[in-house]
Amino acid sequence: QVQLVESGGGLVQAGGSLRLSCAASGSIFSINAMGWYRQAPGKQRELVAAITSGGSTNYADSVKGRFTISRDNAKNTVYLQMNSLKPEDTAVYYCNASMRGVVAGTPADFGSWGQGTQVTVSS
Repeated sequence: QVQLVESGGGLVQAGGSLRLSCAASGSIFSINAMGWYRQAPGKQRELVAAITSGGSTNYADSVKGRFTISRDNAKNTVYLQMNSLKPEDTAVYYCNASMRGVVAGTPADFGSWGQGTQVTVSS
Protein backbone atom coordinates (compact mmCIF):
# COMPACT_ATOMS: atom_id res chain seq x y z
CA GLN A 1 0.00 0.00 0.00
CA VAL A 2 1.00 3.63 -0.40
CA GLN A 3 2.31 5.60 2.56
CA LEU A 4 3.14 9.25 3.11
CA VAL A 5 5.59 9.75 5.96
CA GLU A 6 6.20 13.26 7.30
CA SER A 7 9.09 14.53 9.37
CA GLY A 8 10.61 17.78 10.53
CA GLY A 9 8.04 19.25 12.89
CA GLY A 10 8.90 20.56 16.32
CA LEU A 11 9.00 23.52 18.67
CA VAL A 12 10.55 26.78 17.53
CA GLN A 13 10.54 30.38 18.68
CA ALA A 14 8.77 33.08 16.70
CA GLY A 15 10.96 34.22 13.84
CA GLY A 16 12.61 30.83 13.54
CA SER A 17 12.58 28.26 10.74
CA LEU A 18 11.60 24.66 10.22
CA ARG A 19 11.72 22.35 7.22
CA LEU A 20 9.10 19.66 6.77
CA SER A 21 9.58 16.62 4.55
CA CYS A 22 7.07 14.11 3.23
CA ALA A 23 8.13 10.96 1.40
CA ALA A 24 5.74 8.75 -0.54
CA SER A 25 6.40 5.05 -0.82
CA GLY A 26 4.64 1.95 -2.10
CA SER A 27 3.10 0.91 -5.40
CA ILE A 28 3.16 4.31 -7.11
CA PHE A 29 3.19 4.90 -10.85
CA SER A 30 3.18 8.68 -10.73
CA ILE A 31 2.46 11.57 -8.38
CA ASN A 32 0.56 14.60 -9.61
CA ALA A 33 -0.03 17.40 -7.13
CA MET A 34 1.51 17.34 -3.67
CA GLY A 35 0.65 19.73 -0.90
CA TRP A 36 0.77 20.70 2.72
CA TYR A 37 -2.29 21.39 4.84
CA ARG A 38 -2.54 22.41 8.47
CA GLN A 39 -5.13 22.18 11.19
CA ALA A 40 -5.01 24.25 14.35
CA PRO A 41 -7.09 23.32 17.42
CA GLY A 42 -10.74 24.19 16.89
CA LYS A 43 -10.20 25.16 13.25
CA GLN A 44 -10.77 23.50 9.91
CA ARG A 45 -7.95 21.99 7.94
CA GLU A 46 -6.62 24.51 5.43
CA LEU A 47 -4.32 24.43 2.43
CA VAL A 48 -0.90 25.90 3.11
CA ALA A 49 0.90 25.25 -0.17
CA ALA A 50 0.70 22.96 -3.18
CA ILE A 51 2.96 22.03 -6.07
CA THR A 52 2.22 20.25 -9.34
CA SER A 53 4.40 17.65 -10.99
CA GLY A 54 5.62 20.40 -13.30
CA GLY A 55 6.64 22.65 -10.42
CA SER A 56 3.81 25.20 -10.41
CA THR A 57 3.10 26.37 -6.88
CA ASN A 58 0.21 27.85 -4.94
CA TYR A 59 0.29 29.36 -1.44
CA ALA A 60 -2.18 30.52 1.16
CA ASP A 61 -2.04 34.30 1.51
CA SER A 62 -1.02 33.95 5.15
CA VAL A 63 2.27 32.20 4.27
CA LYS A 64 3.27 33.91 1.02
CA GLY A 65 6.81 35.21 1.21
CA ARG A 66 7.61 33.09 4.28
CA PHE A 67 7.04 29.47 3.20
CA THR A 68 8.46 27.68 0.16
CA ILE A 69 7.23 24.36 -1.18
CA SER A 70 9.45 22.19 -3.35
CA ARG A 71 9.63 18.58 -4.47
CA ASP A 72 12.11 15.96 -5.59
CA ASN A 73 10.30 13.81 -8.11
CA ALA A 74 13.06 11.21 -8.15
CA LYS A 75 12.57 10.68 -4.41
CA ASN A 76 8.76 11.11 -4.39
CA THR A 77 9.31 13.71 -1.69
CA VAL A 78 7.83 17.14 -1.03
CA TYR A 79 9.32 19.75 1.27
CA LEU A 80 8.02 22.81 3.06
CA GLN A 81 10.59 25.37 4.14
CA MET A 82 9.02 27.60 6.76
CA ASN A 83 10.78 30.85 7.66
CA SER A 84 9.80 33.79 9.87
CA LEU A 85 7.43 31.54 11.78
CA LYS A 86 4.64 33.11 13.82
CA PRO A 87 2.65 31.74 16.75
CA GLU A 88 -0.40 31.57 14.46
CA ASP A 89 1.46 29.01 12.34
CA THR A 90 1.09 26.54 15.20
CA ALA A 91 -0.84 23.52 13.93
CA VAL A 92 -0.59 19.92 12.88
CA TYR A 93 0.76 19.89 9.34
CA TYR A 94 -0.40 17.18 6.95
CA CYS A 95 1.06 16.11 3.65
CA ASN A 96 -1.27 15.22 0.79
CA ALA A 97 -0.59 13.71 -2.60
CA SER A 98 -2.70 12.92 -5.66
CA MET A 99 -1.22 9.93 -7.41
CA ARG A 100 -1.69 6.95 -9.67
CA GLY A 101 -0.75 3.62 -8.20
CA VAL A 102 -2.03 0.20 -7.30
CA VAL A 103 -5.01 -0.19 -4.98
CA ALA A 104 -6.19 -3.71 -4.14
CA GLY A 105 -4.22 -5.01 -7.07
CA THR A 106 -5.75 -2.60 -9.57
CA PRO A 107 -4.26 0.59 -11.09
CA ALA A 108 -6.14 3.62 -9.79
CA ASP A 109 -6.00 7.34 -9.22
CA PHE A 110 -6.31 8.29 -5.57
CA GLY A 111 -5.30 10.74 -2.89
CA SER A 112 -3.41 9.98 0.27
CA TRP A 113 -2.69 11.77 3.55
CA GLY A 114 0.25 11.60 5.90
CA GLN A 115 -0.17 11.08 9.63
CA GLY A 116 0.59 14.70 10.47
CA THR A 117 3.46 16.43 12.24
CA GLN A 118 3.12 19.01 15.00
CA VAL A 119 4.57 22.47 14.53
CA THR A 120 4.54 24.72 17.58
CA VAL A 121 5.74 28.31 17.45
CA SER A 122 6.27 30.04 20.79
CA SER A 123 6.00 33.79 21.20
